[in-house]
Order: sequence, then C-alpha cells, then structure tokens
Amino acid sequence: MYPFEFTKAGSERDALAAGARGGRYIAGGTTLVDLMRETVERPSTVVDIAGLPYGGIIATPAGLTVGALVTMTDLAAHPLVRSRFPVVSQALELSASAQLRNMATVGGNTMQRPRCLYFRDVTSACNRRDPGSGCPAIGGVNRTMAILGASDQCVATHPSDFSVALVALDGVLVLRSTQGTRRVRAADFFLRPGQTPNLEHNLKPGELITALEIPGGPHTARSGYLKVRDRQSYEFALASAAVAMDIRDGIVHAARVAVGGVGTVPWRLPAVEAALVGRRPGAQLWADAAAHAADGANPLSGNGFKVDLLTRTVARQLATVGAM
Repeated sequence: MYPFEFTKAGSERDALAAGARGGRYIAGGTTLVDLMRETVERPSTVVDIAGLPYGGIIATPAGLTVGALVTMTDLAAHPLVRSRFPVVSQALELSASAQLRNMATVGGNTMQRPRCLYFRDVTSACNRRDPGSGCPAIGGVNRTMAILGASDQCVATHPSDFSVALVALDGVLVLRSTQGTRRVRAADFFLRPGQTPNLEHNLKPGELITALEIPGGPHTARSGYLKVRDRQSYEFALASAAVAMDIRDGIVHAARVAVGGVGTVPWRLPAVEAALVGRRPGAQLWADAAAHAADGANPLSGNGFKVDLLTRTVARQLATVGAM
C-alpha cells in the first residue's frame, strides 16, 4: 500500500471541499481498502464520510428514500423493505458475506469496481486501470465476463447485485457537490465501457452520493431476486434476475426486469417487459418473454454458456414472482 493522507470529514461542507480537491471518499471501505492494498487504487487523500448525516430509511408518498450510509444489512432487514420491496432485500442478502454486509454501505455498493482478474492484477494490462494498454480478457480467461454491453476495450461485468434491483425499480441516485445537488436515474448512472472503460459512473469529480430513491408502485411488492453462481455463498453472479410485476385480474399490467452477472452494467430488459405486459401469466408467457433476455448478446470464447443460462434464469424468476 502506498502512503496517503487520511482525513475525517466533520461536516458535509468539509467532505465536499476535500472531494473537490481530489480526495477519495470512504465509508465502509469494503471495496476501496481492498483495491488500495492491491495497489489498483492509489489515492493521495482518503476522506472518511462515515460521520455524515446520510443515514435513515424513510417511506415517502413516492416510495422509499435511503441514506447512502445505511448499511446493506440494515436496509435488507427493514420491515418496510421486506414487505414492499422484497427484490431489494433479497439482492442485498445474496451479496457478499454477513460481515461485509454489516460494514458496507448502500451508496458504496453502487460504486463497486469490476472483479475482473486482469483489472485486479496490476502486472496485467487493463484498459480500465491504464487506458490504451489493452484488454487481455477478450482473448484470455473470460468465463465470467460480460455478454451484453461490452466493447473492444472492456468485457468486465458489473459486480453489484443491489444495483441490478435498483435499475429494475427505476431507482434514482441523489448526488451532492460544491456546485449543488442533482438526481440521476440508476439506469443512466452506470456507464458502458465503450471507448472509455475507465469512466464507470456518471459521477462528476468531487460528487458524493447522499441518498437513493426507490419509487414504489403495485409491482414492487410482487418482486424478487434470483442469483445463479458457482457456489452458494460469497460469490459473484454468473447470471441474476431482478423481477417485479403487477398482476391483477389475471393480466400482467406492469413488469420490471433487470439482470446482472452478464452485462458491463446492470442490464434492463425492455423487450422482456414488453412481452409480458397485457398477457395472462403462465408457463408459456414466462418462456416467451424470457426468450428475449439475451437479445444482442455477444459471447466470448469461454462464456457462451451464459446465453442459455441467462434465458433460464429469467424464465425461472418470472415463474417464481408470477406465483407469489
């Protein structure tokens, strides 16, 4: 680990000022500390924001407002989240270990960086770490890499389960800087690699996530998260599906579907959603809709199995949520 300056922000104003000077924010630290130990991240200044007033889980007429410093454990366990937003609770509880969930914050979870072995090995080339150096995963070990949203610069998958649920439910991130406050849809917050894989988020220098807004609706209570992985615990998804549906009078009136483990960002599936709305629930509908899950997929030499796995994962979760 390289030397760095550590400062603890006593107020939001102090934190934003330090961020504007290039400081890196830290709360739970479950991702940043690991990256610093591996020398993937080498910030000159680390700003501890754990004492700022960004806690709280508040029900609003529009849905739910969650402070960015709420831990994953606390959000998952909240009675309102369990009853009205089960997809959020399940996505969080299927993430990492209990010890990490007790420490990690929901704001920090959205900022996770790729788990690509080349990205985390500083002896390897990586366009995210060192733009222009290349992406060895494209022709190398790529079993866990993305089949959706990749480019010739990067094929790493996005690691956050919670962010998949956030995108599915049209969540919004509230961002604060010395210039003021802005709100960004989760679907627009995460950036595909394109030709600039080093730019992972729609986050301006010095900006800080202060809250997350999750809209409510008749679809959120009938929702759930399915995660398929190599082992049952402490493992990242090979494919996952966040599904929420409003089913009334024997008809699907609304559907929200996003997937993880297969895309360079949490991946919304509008074609699947469109295939569901206005039709009667049943095994045939789930199969017909899930057939669109891998539309546009571009598998690599070692991850072609993800096309079928994704389709099956979505079909299974549609059936599970449809039977609730």
